[in-house]
Amino acid sequence: MLAAKADGADSQTLREAVDSLKSRLGCAVVVLAAVTEDGKVALVAGVTADLVNRIKAGELAGTVAGLIGGRGGGRRDFAQGGGSDVSKLDSALESVPALVAGLLAG
Repeated sequence: MLAAKADGADSQTLREAVDSLKSRLGCAVVVLAAVTEDGKVALVAGVTADLVNRIKAGELAGTVAGLIGGRGGGRRDFAQGGGSDVSKLDSALESVPALVAGLLAG
């Protein structure tokens, strides 16, 4: 499980990084976020194929985006979101391990 800020990254870079990390890690949940040039947060989440029956990237992205005043969604294996409350980004990313644990337990 990886949740991190990718300072200076744009949405395309975040998408490519999530895909690359999913391939390298094998069994993983990856959430990356960056503050965009317009002062908002871009968020990308990915879940490897072996976990999509237990964790849906769209639901995870939506939950994390909600913590930063935004919305998110997408497929079971890949999702995007965003928000406007940059001040809550660090705490939102810190909440990802607990969110993932809850989904795995649920």
